[in-house]
Amino acid sequence: MPSRVAPWLASRSPTPPGPVRVLVHEDTDALRALVARDRVANVFIDSLLRQTGSAVPTQSGAVILGFFEDDGAALAAACWVGSNVVPVEATPLHGRYFGRWMAANWQPHASIFGPAEPVLAIIDELSRSGIGSHEIRANQPLLAISTPPLVAPNPLLTASRSGQFAEVLAAAAAMFEEEVGYSPFLGGEENYRRRVAWLIQHGHSFSHCGPDGNVIFKADLGAVTPHATQVQGVWMNPSHRGRGMSAGYMAAVVTLATAHAPVTSLYVNDFNVRARSVYERVGFEPVGTFATVLF
Repeated sequence: MPSRVAPWLASRSPTPPGPVRVLVHEDTDALRALVARDRVANVFIDSLLRQTGSAVPTQSGAVILGFFEDDGAALAAACWVGSNVVPVEATPLHGRYFGRWMAANWQPHASIFGPAEPVLAIIDELSRSGIGSHEIRANQPLLAISTPPLVAPNPLLTASRSGQFAEVLAAAAAMFEEEVGYSPFLGGEENYRRRVAWLIQHGHSFSHCGPDGNVIFKADLGAVTPHATQVQGVWMNPSHRGRGMSAGYMAAVVTLATAHAPVTSLYVNDFNVRARSVYERVGFEPVGTFATVLF
């Protein structure tokens, strides 16, 4: 999608990247061990690693950076750099080094997200290079649940079917625009359509449609591993908001998600008091803090 970032100023001499290099196939086992330190916080990269089986991404233009210690012998932290940027087991120091590498090798990104401290360190380094952001959400509680939900699941929520593609796509686009402020189709409608179709095909899209066919509620599993899932794209049709239905739907999301993994997680904006209250009622508990930078 079009970046809202100022281009990197090539005339500026970037800070040397230090002990950072692009990971290669031989780094795969070390990356797996790094990801295994926190299966919930690292579920995004864990899911991608399971799909590719390698520390070398198959997505065009994407790389995984590694921060090495002990003269290059030990992988201490990593960072996925593609359309999104996601640090893995990184400290603020690691984040600053990753940010310097990105500034020196700048390409547009849609977002940076993950554990708050390294995310904020990355954007701080990018800002020093004249690369701005559209919005920084610095405090997003990371929540998880590994027990049955505390409220009764709504049985009407089920895995989306291929015949519901048009309706689910419309709801997904509405959710995205409401959340980030612009249409997901700006980056190419076909890419977004493929993503929604993939979620439906793999049973990672949940929805309930009313008699008119329109989606009442939807949610996706944006990342799935045998250890954990991460819920994304939660959306309630505006015509059904304020009726106390969200908790039952979210309880159903947890029930459906546990068919994939024992832990269900999500992260939420700290200012979204209503959503946080719903998640608490369902039984989600805080396990960390994320941050998101939107470009």
